[in-house]
Amino acid sequence: MSTYTVAALYRFARFADPGVIAANLRTRCAALGTCGTLIVAAEGINGTVAGDTDAVATLVAHIRTLPGCADVDVKYALANEAPFARMKVKVKAEIVTLDAGDLDPANRAGTHLDPAEWNELIADPDTILIDTRNGYEVACGTFEGAIDPATRSFRDFPAWFDALAQGLREEGRAPRIAMFCTGGIRCEKSTALVKARGFDEVYHLKGGILRYLEEMPEAQSRWRGDCYVFDERVTVGHGLKPGDYVTCRACGLPHPREADHACPGDASGAWPHRS
Repeated sequence: MSTYTVAALYRFARFADPGVIAANLRTRCAALGTCGTLIVAAEGINGTVAGDTDAVATLVAHIRTLPGCADVDVKYALANEAPFARMKVKVKAEIVTLDAGDLDPANRAGTHLDPAEWNELIADPDTILIDTRNGYEVACGTFEGAIDPATRSFRDFPAWFDALAQGLREEGRAPRIAMFCTGGIRCEKSTALVKARGFDEVYHLKGGILRYLEEMPEAQSRWRGDCYVFDERVTVGHGLKPGDYVTCRACGLPHPREADHACPGDASGAWPHRS
């Protein structure tokens, strides 16, 4: 195979029996010869798969037949070599781990906004703009005016937000809240958390930063810096062009290609490896 089609996808949905869905996916993936990882949970499906174009198209078409998955969000790319060693289909408690109890992202997430709508919303100084990614990702780049929770992992986000929410309530404020992440899955689940905490005007960027950088002309962009990605590119910029960062071999953190890197080392606990 000379070229692999890579499909990254997720969908929050209500699955009555994730185990049955996963077993069926294992059988189909084996027959199609795909590689990658799919995570199935009661709250939906998430993962990245690769294979020849027809195999990936067939698999995505099947996923679209699952309950609530007709509009599953898929991002496609090409690879010259197999990006994964084998195919794994896992059943987990969550498709993206937040450890915040029984949320309902399929039905109680915030409102999606396209890039143009997003620009208008976050230009309003009364909007609270929150980056839901980890601190090392934010350090590479973020939206102008965004709050950085400085979290080490996504599991830290609920406690951070609860502290923020308490402060807002003490001030008597119920502001508009806009949230974003790399591809959309973390901010979508975060909006379900925020709505469960009693905030009604909650929005998130459809397709995440990657779609924004792909579609928004740089001259009109409110993004500053690079966007960290979990692959060999390390970061990307506008037009999804490779960015100016490399990964430290010792600690796994990104740092500017031409800059000195003060590596915290594995034992310092200053940062986690990629997570």
